[in-house]
Amino acid sequence: MDISAQYNVATPDSFPSRRFFLKVFGAFSESQIKEPKENHPQHEDLWQVRNRASYAFYAMAFAVSISIWFIAIRAPQGLDETGSYWAINAGFSGIWPRHFLSILFPAYSYILWLSTKLIGTSEIALRIPSILAMLGAAYLLYLAAREIFEHDLAIIATVIFCLHPIVVFASIDIRPYAFGVLATNAAILVLLRLRRSSSNWLAALFGLTAASIVWFHYLLGVILPALLLCFIAFKFRDRKTFWKQFSFALAAFALAFLPVIPGLMDMFRTSKTHVYELAPNLFDLARTLAPRSFLFVLCATGFVAFLIPAARQRRDPSNRFEGWHLLLCASLALIPILILYGVSVGTSIHTFASRHRLEAIPGIALCWVFVLSRFSSRNLRLLFCAAIVAITAFQSFTSPFTRVHKKSMRSAIEFVERNASVDDAPVLMCSDFVESNYAAMQSIETVKDSPYFAPLTYYRLSVPVIPLPQLINDETIQVGSQFLQEAAQNHKRFLVVADQFYSYRTLDWFTSNAAATHSVHNLGVFSGTEVLEFVPRTSLAPQSD
Repeated sequence: MDISAQYNVATPDSFPSRRFFLKVFGAFSESQIKEPKENHPQHEDLWQVRNRASYAFYAMAFAVSISIWFIAIRAPQGLDETGSYWAINAGFSGIWPRHFLSILFPAYSYILWLSTKLIGTSEIALRIPSILAMLGAAYLLYLAAREIFEHDLAIIATVIFCLHPIVVFASIDIRPYAFGVLATNAAILVLLRLRRSSSNWLAALFGLTAASIVWFHYLLGVILPALLLCFIAFKFRDRKTFWKQFSFALAAFALAFLPVIPGLMDMFRTSKTHVYELAPNLFDLARTLAPRSFLFVLCATGFVAFLIPAARQRRDPSNRFEGWHLLLCASLALIPILILYGVSVGTSIHTFASRHRLEAIPGIALCWVFVLSRFSSRNLRLLFCAAIVAITAFQSFTSPFTRVHKKSMRSAIEFVERNASVDDAPVLMCSDFVESNYAAMQSIETVKDSPYFAPLTYYRLSVPVIPLPQLINDETIQVGSQFLQEAAQNHKRFLVVADQFYSYRTLDWFTSNAAATHSVHNLGVFSGTEVLEFVPRTSLAPQSD
């Protein structure tokens, strides 16, 4: 008998707010909607109101969590983001050759190139592919969570994922990380559905999605051991099915993994040339696992459950503890992040950058919901979700730091263009890329086409630019000495542009060695980039004794 007819209540699709929410997160079966305990009009009306309110609230919570992504959408491109634009600047045919000159990922570059042909190259337009990929990742995580938890917990897992600071950052980042986590969540979903299936084609799809993670960044491959462990744990009891599905998955993975092997080997060969961060500490690890006020809100929720007897409901039999739930959640969260942390602490190769930790965020969100699932009260779960959304939204919308996506050279380049274009003054510019310290700047034919000066590809300078490495070295002194000699002979004004922290020794060297022939003026610091002006002393008005 139909439930709506038996209890004389409306079906779930009859509620406008619920219809909207089901379109976003997928339809639920009638068995997933809790029935009223008594066949009484008052209980039925209360049941309808509560369900309608909860669906409306979760829809609003999801919308608020997504809105945080857009706070910094108008921010100028960061340094590494300009590298993504540099990769596609030479056109479709230039993408593949350019990825050999720097650590780039053609899969994302081709997607970005196609996007620019459809919606343009403005800063917002360049961020749209990442936004769409992260929305897809959130949806796939919801579907994966539905394989494990009740629907309200799956929604909370999605909200936690969207609120995490690393996800907020990657969602509008003009780099491939959003696509990497999209592939990761697709692999997790396929793995969970493979648990109950003996399909060899589904196993092959699992191998393909797992390999596609590395297409978007090599370091995102730290999730692969966790996926392998869970696959073995799920299927090992049925040896015959296990070996057949494992063979299909391995074959698909190997074929899909072949194109990235040359780039992966090159990254290992040059790994030390890409290190620019300090070694992480335990606080960095802790704030990734428990961002912002999540732990405080969880403790407060448990305290409320302890104080209020009504919150301590009898546990739903369907919400029983299962060991594979804990294995999956803990593996996806801890294995990738502990690999990154261990390598960063134990070696000189520091890979614990926030964007590299993105692979662990889906598992971290599932872990939080696993803990929350121990609370049987749906009202407590809703209270937890409301608190983390409210606190995170307040912190994000009131903090000035959330409106700055990443350090950008746009303001410095625009200022230099206005200043130097008046008399075509040359500009000596230190690269902000650490890789420039291991390359010969004199071999750069056109500095504006060099990966070490990618910001000039998007934010252009019309004046001559002399390239210098990030840190002072013999080449800096040789090129600088020759330039200063010519500038003194020609009585030429020039500018020096460099990072005030990493390249301060270069700035000091030019200030000291040009003091005899030029007067030095500090024109300002723009987002960490310092601009110095050198004016020939012979062009100054004579000074009285």
